Amino acid sequence: MAPVRRLKPYAGPALFSYGFRPYFLAGAIFGALAIALWLPQYEGVFAPPGALAPVAWHAHEMLFGFAPAIITGFLLTAVPNWTGRLPLQGRPLIALLLAWFAGRIAVAASAWLGWAATMALDCAYLLILAAVVGREIVAGKNWRNLKVLAILSLMLLCNVAFHLEAHLTGVASYAQRGAIAATLLLVILIGGRVTPSFTRNWLVRENPGPLPTAGGRLDNFFVTSAALAAAAWVAFPQGGWTGALLAVAGCAQVVRLSRWLGWRARRDVLVLVLHVFYAFIPVGYFLAALAAWRPDLVASSAGVHAWTVGAVGGMILAVMTRASLGHTGRALRASPATIGIYIALGVAAAARIVAALSPAWSLPLLHLAAGAWIIAFAGFAIVYGPLLARPRSP
Repeated sequence: MAPVRRLKPYAGPALFSYGFRPYFLAGAIFGALAIALWLPQYEGVFAPPGALAPVAWHAHEMLFGFAPAIITGFLLTAVPNWTGRLPLQGRPLIALLLAWFAGRIAVAASAWLGWAATMALDCAYLLILAAVVGREIVAGKNWRNLKVLAILSLMLLCNVAFHLEAHLTGVASYAQRGAIAATLLLVILIGGRVTPSFTRNWLVRENPGPLPTAGGRLDNFFVTSAALAAAAWVAFPQGGWTGALLAVAGCAQVVRLSRWLGWRARRDVLVLVLHVFYAFIPVGYFLAALAAWRPDLVASSAGVHAWTVGAVGGMILAVMTRASLGHTGRALRASPATIGIYIALGVAAAARIVAALSPAWSLPLLHLAAGAWIIAFAGFAIVYGPLLARPRSP
């Protein structure tokens, strides 16, 4: 059988030759810009023409704007490898990207558009993305990855629920927690594949000896316990049983991470950061458990930001940098600039968690976290943007 061609003949701009290129760049720029606009809103200095309150806008655009952009870039690159089918490129890729942009503009101008039109324009993107990914998975008979499609569908439902809940009640607590849980589970699912895989590859080549253990029934328990605890947290964020499920899931994620033997690959920064940022997942579960048991002592936002800034933001940055290097033909080595980007994201996560735990220091720590986040993602756009816009290195 002839090998499957990895790319169709394409003579357009290199930026639109593969899905990770425009989405990683646009997602990073938007991630930095959204946080740069968030603090002035929070402090009442800036009021955008949107109908959502500042906190709701911040949550929505990070969960349904920033994260889906990077997830799209990853999926449009990974799905062809999963299915053996050709990737999206050129005009169809540009059209999909414009649908994402339309959602961001609609949310920003929601006070003018009205909530129903905003919801339709914004939610259309995840619907289109799910259709594109679903078509490829079904056509390639790649049934194993239907769970990825299920999580995308869950994110779409959460986005619809967010708009409805915000319109009817002024807040979107349930939908917001649902979106956090769905995004977290996608990171747990994908992180559970790429982290031990990349670690194993490096160890086999550079440091022979014990290798990561992944998959199997025990790993299914780790993922299932994480999903059950997240579902309980979405429905009942406080209470003894929710706290217990969250604590069990946190312990399970610690064991899962330890099986991947990240310390044995510590000489490769690109591998090490996957383990470091994944570690924020159990940290988030433990903090959420404490908040469920003692909300008077531990703010729920501590666990939320361990998950969203540390785990989701960190794993996004780790995957973006590695994929951008590998798929543009560059050596898989972390430059000093890349290491600086990772450090900035780590500072952002730590500062944001401590800000939630220390109300007296909240405002300066929020500024530190925001500044470090902007440095991380604007830094990615500056350092990796030229690579993403140029043809693959021979």
